[in-house]
Amino acid sequence: KEVYSSLFIGILVGALFSADFGFEKTVNNILEGGFIKVLSDSYNVGILIFLVILGTMVCMMNHAGGSAAFGKWASTHIKTRVGAQIATILLGMLIFVDDYFNCLTVGSVMKPITDKHNVSKAKFAYLIDSTAAPICIIAPISSWAAAVSGFVEGEDGLAIFMRAIPYNFYALLTIVMMFGLVLLKVEYGPMKVHEDNAVKNGDIYTTPDRPYENASKEIVNQKGRVIDLVFPIVVLIICCIIGMIWSGGFFEGDDFITAFSNSDASVGLAVGSFFALIISIVFYLVRRVLNFADCMSCLPEGFKAMVPAILILTMAWTLKAMTDSLGAAEFVANAMQHAAGGLMSLLPAIIFLVGCFLAFATGTSWGTFGILIPIVVAVFQGTNETMMIISISACMAGAVCGDHCSPISDTTIMASAGAQCNHVNHVSTQLPYAITVAAISFVTYVVAGFVRTAFIALPVGIVLTIGTLLVLRKIYGKEE
Repeated sequence: KEVYSSLFIGILVGALFSADFGFEKTVNNILEGGFIKVLSDSYNVGILIFLVILGTMVCMMNHAGGSAAFGKWASTHIKTRVGAQIATILLGMLIFVDDYFNCLTVGSVMKPITDKHNVSKAKFAYLIDSTAAPICIIAPISSWAAAVSGFVEGEDGLAIFMRAIPYNFYALLTIVMMFGLVLLKVEYGPMKVHEDNAVKNGDIYTTPDRPYENASKEIVNQKGRVIDLVFPIVVLIICCIIGMIWSGGFFEGDDFITAFSNSDASVGLAVGSFFALIISIVFYLVRRVLNFADCMSCLPEGFKAMVPAILILTMAWTLKAMTDSLGAAEFVANAMQHAAGGLMSLLPAIIFLVGCFLAFATGTSWGTFGILIPIVVAVFQGTNETMMIISISACMAGAVCGDHCSPISDTTIMASAGAQCNHVNHVSTQLPYAITVAAISFVTYVVAGFVRTAFIALPVGIVLTIGTLLVLRKIYGKEE
């Protein structure tokens, strides 16, 4: 239950293996081949800068009283627990530009409302996490679309991404699952303990560890209005989109779609968030809700709020560097190509499982795309385009599923930070829900492999999801 030490032990074991247990080489692998290498990678540094600026902006919104004002406004309009949870899901679906941005924004905006209606931290973190990666992977204008397009070589990446959306069963069924859980009021597994405790005893934390419990007990700025929250978020979304297309060459004459598929998410998000921060500071100064010293004091505070996420992210990247150095990608590639022969119709379901395990073990869905998508393109290119599309979807769905379940995944870590939930609680309560959707998705991919159309396979998945929830409600409802 110790994230930092577990990650470090994983890194250590990887370094020992790749150094054949030599002391000097192991130390070198951990530092030079690991931490120093991932922290000097410009892509990773861009993501870290984006995180720090985001933390600063969230801190400024809170100090300006924007979050509190929105909480007040929403509390007059949102009267029930179901309403609070549905509002969280809808807001999460609206912020599809990037999963990190989604986790932190939805967390800071909806926290006062979910707290007021006694939605447990664990359930709040699940709703945030489930609207992050699963929404981004089916949104064409997102950092994820840009990442996936980059891995499909020799084809029009963004066009394939668009055609793969209806087959991305895990992402689509996760959305069905969330609405089903909230509207049918079904809870099971460890989440039920947390939710029952929140409803009956008003305790939204359940376990002794209460991260950030005192964070919200600051003096609220009375001048704050809803605009102080909405304006910076809108500016951030606009600036990030402009940053993404700028990094993809939009202003050099490429059209919007091409620029987005060529964009560098790290550069785009860092540049976009930097300009959004400057505009927000000017906005608060003009509105006179914060003075310049207040804005600057939010910088170290925002950084501090992001330190746990940055630490885990850095270690997760280092762990990925260790698995790369041991040749994990090549091993999976060979195993897949040997299996492809006789199991063509079952291949999407098998790829989905491989993606799940790979993303769960490495904690990165993007790394999993990088390994699997080129293999799938190589297996199907020029022979069976429909199966290639279904299999690429299966890669993406499996990667998102493994990423969703994995305790070392950056999105899972961000969702815990955004919901201010104990990380281990979030992972253990979310797992049964994610595995339920994964099992249904697996069956749906088996169906898709045979019928080869989303118009039959997707409705089968939706019916299975709702049916499963109704059965679970019968079982767990009786216990009441």
